[in-house]
Amino acid sequence: MQTSSDRHEYPAHWEADVVLRDGGTARIRPITEEDADRLVSFYEQVSDESKYYRFFAPYPRLSAKDVHRFTHHDFVDRVGLAALIGDEFIATVRYDRIGTPGRPATSPSDEAEVAFLVQDAHQGRGVASALLEHIAAVARERGIRRFIAEVLPANTRMIKVFTDAGYTQKRSFEDGVVRLEFDIEPTDRSLAVQHAREQRAEARSVRRLLEPGSVAVVGVGRTPGGVGRSILGHLRAAGFPGPLYAVNRAFGEDREWIDGVPAHRSVRDIDGPVDLAVIAVPAAQVPEVVADCGAHGVQGLVVVSAGYAESGPEGRERQRALVRQARAHGMRIIGPNAFGVINTAPGVRLNASLAPEMPRPGRIGLFTQSGAIGVALLSRLHRRGGGVTGVTGVSTFVSAGNRADVSGNDVLQYWYDDPDTDVVLMYLETMGNPRKFTRLARRTAAVKPLVVVQGAAPQGHAVRTTRLPHATVSALLRQAGVIRVDTITELVDTGLLLARQPLPQGPRVAILGNSESLGVLAYDRCLAEGLRPKHPQDLTTAASAEDFRAALTRALADDTTDAVIVTAIPAVGEGAAEDAALAEALRSAAEEVPGKPVLVVHVELGGLAAALSAAASTGPAAGTVPVADTTAPTPPEGAPASSPLPPTPAPPHVPGHPAAATGTRPGTDTHPRADARPATDPRATDGHATDTRAAGPRPGTRLIPAYPAAERAVRALAEAVRYGQWRRDATDPGKVPEFEDIDEQGAAALVERLLAPGKAVTLGTEDTCALLAHYGVPVQRALPAPTPDAAAEAARTLGYPVALKATAPHLRHRADLGGVRLDLADEEQLRRAYAELTDLFGQPVEVRPVVQAMVPRGVDTVVRAVIDPAAGAVLSFGLAGAPSQLLDDMAHRLVPVTDREATSMIRSIRTAPLLFGWRGSAPVDTTALQELLLRVSRLIDDHPEVVALTLEPVVVAPRGVSVLGAGVRLAPPPARDDLGPRTLPLY
Repeated sequence: MQTSSDRHEYPAHWEADVVLRDGGTARIRPITEEDADRLVSFYEQVSDESKYYRFFAPYPRLSAKDVHRFTHHDFVDRVGLAALIGDEFIATVRYDRIGTPGRPATSPSDEAEVAFLVQDAHQGRGVASALLEHIAAVARERGIRRFIAEVLPANTRMIKVFTDAGYTQKRSFEDGVVRLEFDIEPTDRSLAVQHAREQRAEARSVRRLLEPGSVAVVGVGRTPGGVGRSILGHLRAAGFPGPLYAVNRAFGEDREWIDGVPAHRSVRDIDGPVDLAVIAVPAAQVPEVVADCGAHGVQGLVVVSAGYAESGPEGRERQRALVRQARAHGMRIIGPNAFGVINTAPGVRLNASLAPEMPRPGRIGLFTQSGAIGVALLSRLHRRGGGVTGVTGVSTFVSAGNRADVSGNDVLQYWYDDPDTDVVLMYLETMGNPRKFTRLARRTAAVKPLVVVQGAAPQGHAVRTTRLPHATVSALLRQAGVIRVDTITELVDTGLLLARQPLPQGPRVAILGNSESLGVLAYDRCLAEGLRPKHPQDLTTAASAEDFRAALTRALADDTTDAVIVTAIPAVGEGAAEDAALAEALRSAAEEVPGKPVLVVHVELGGLAAALSAAASTGPAAGTVPVADTTAPTPPEGAPASSPLPPTPAPPHVPGHPAAATGTRPGTDTHPRADARPATDPRATDGHATDTRAAGPRPGTRLIPAYPAAERAVRALAEAVRYGQWRRDATDPGKVPEFEDIDEQGAAALVERLLAPGKAVTLGTEDTCALLAHYGVPVQRALPAPTPDAAAEAARTLGYPVALKATAPHLRHRADLGGVRLDLADEEQLRRAYAELTDLFGQPVEVRPVVQAMVPRGVDTVVRAVIDPAAGAVLSFGLAGAPSQLLDDMAHRLVPVTDREATSMIRSIRTAPLLFGWRGSAPVDTTALQELLLRVSRLIDDHPEVVALTLEPVVVAPRGVSVLGAGVRLAPPPARDDLGPRTLPLY
């Protein structure tokens, strides 16, 4: 809607979609004169009590004057917003700017009176809280800083909306009315309240999709085969306990059932409620289906249909229309082009996906954007997959396809407080909101491991991209506690270790086993990964299971050991009994001395890996075959019986089949498999009863992961060690220090003056030095030397010894090319160096020489900062020259940086030993370097107009640091979407 007002254009940027407290969605937009009929209809549906609370008197209907007043706004001094579902108002809010006597006013008055009205049927859904966030943001944009609200004492719900918002308030009571006054600038508390509400609302919106009470599959074919018919079969095979419905507009009038499920021609024809609709029809038919779902009150959609953004511009517009249509009805979407969703909880048993087999219940949450990657991950978790991946369980699985609506951020909100998920694995092709993902990841990683693989973005994902290099993004994710790995193999390897074993308390690793070669391989890999391995203990090939148990017990009991790697190779003639005995011995030792992770590296020990995973609480005992619950809802009397689907086929036996995850967090997996049959069930072993339960672990034992290669085990362990250290550091993240000599106001005034034209500008030397000086960062003077005489005069001004540098762009910071002459002790040396430079590189106008005083020798480093529109402000540090450029050896942190983060930046680069006395050199002043990083961080955080900054070189001497070169670029700061009100991505 693009309607002009009396004074200002219609502010389309105020339009937003929001998630409400119960997980539904609503649209917020400005009210215009075209909304008169909607407003009257809305008011008629409000109870007399709510009207009384709004107007402090009986007010049964709005007069024509009222309607005109409430629909005609100037969008500056008078603003009204409405929340809509479909085309109907469900709530309104307005503010009127007022002056000191409380009468209507204009700018520069910065106070406004605010009032709400929420339809009774939608009270308690968090509509008023969402509207307050948005009307406050609008008011701040228009120069209003304070809201005043008058509320009747009996209107406790509205008083709570204001008091719970987190703003600093002043409350008074006069003439029978509660008067609330509060500043609307965001505070730490108001942002915390906003984020908490966002988490609850988005988690509930995902819960509606993953925990439905009833499901309709739209697009079920009349004959076997096809996507819709297959998904219906998967739902039935998983044993979904709620009502199922099959929908196809091509069904005949006389068809009542299909595969034992009620059949309907439209969702509108279904008698009962439908929580989730799975749509598998051609893209051209989807809008009609969505309209039917909205009219019936469906809560959420999984759209597996293709033909959207992945198919080009026309499909992208079709995708936008799909999201707009669904949100208009309060529904959220997974997809389109989605693989589907799975929930293995015993009370849900939902397989609304294209996966033919229901994965085993477990404690791992899995998110992918790619259906193909989702299939690969489910297969690796469900079966052996060529390594450690074996029998382990999934709590929930979401494959979001084009991710037009529900994203990884939403699912992360759900998993954050999901009691059934202990470890989160994510394959991300895009991050639509990197700032938000980083914030959510940091919070999630503080309570449960989050392992992420980043892939390339396909055509179907139209999201804002970051300009930061891939390595920088990875470093920022690690700063937030994300375990960042490179392949799906590493994703699963690391996730399974974290799901099965406790976190290591440090990097000290004991290695023992009956293979000296495997032990040496593990030792070397530990060194390469930055761990601290002990010399491998060789038990020899004659070692018995008891020898392994005793050695593992001793290693675990050693206070100087944080984790143990066991290497094992098969003995000649060794059989299943010996494998089971060794597995039991290792488990027994791990139970005797709990609290430290144990990993096994094996060579084609199928029996041992299977024994280690036998009788898992998340899977059937060794030798069993899981049989799907094929019970379909019982049709009413007289309905045609249907043939049950065949049992889900069991994975074939693969040598080295490893363990499922059980134990304590991390490493808890206590859900029993709902459809697992006892080992004595004839159906479990092709008609042969086999009881192998005695060989399995006792209930509640922690299973030990077995890896087919040392490098995979060590890499997973190294990630767990780093994550464990992050968890410990996260308890005390440090602080952003205050520096008394910082002149924030002076810097702000300088920035405002330099940015007066409103365009980006690269500062000259004097302005750069002046800005940095406000933050206590002095820059060594560099005087231009366009002639030899000017160079000599500059040297006399600065005092000898001096340095002569070429500052032409192709020579700057290139000492390796000979463009720098150091320690020039007198004028003769200076003139000789000047002649050499011009002879080598050309005329002075091409070389641009400068003269600079010498500073104490040290290590040359570089400090950079940049504001990325998607990721935010990033501070980077590394050694100057080849180490940072050739090896990409830079440390990166999000601004603001704490004192502990600044310390970790310095120590995290691979060339850090050069700062700490490598090969007998003098250690440099890293304390002064840390202070410099913190001061630059404060500058960037305080003044987002500083969009780029470079200090190079920064010479770190044994005492003090010297900044020899600096560059600053100013620009209007990019808009931030993490400080405003809650919104969904707008289509």
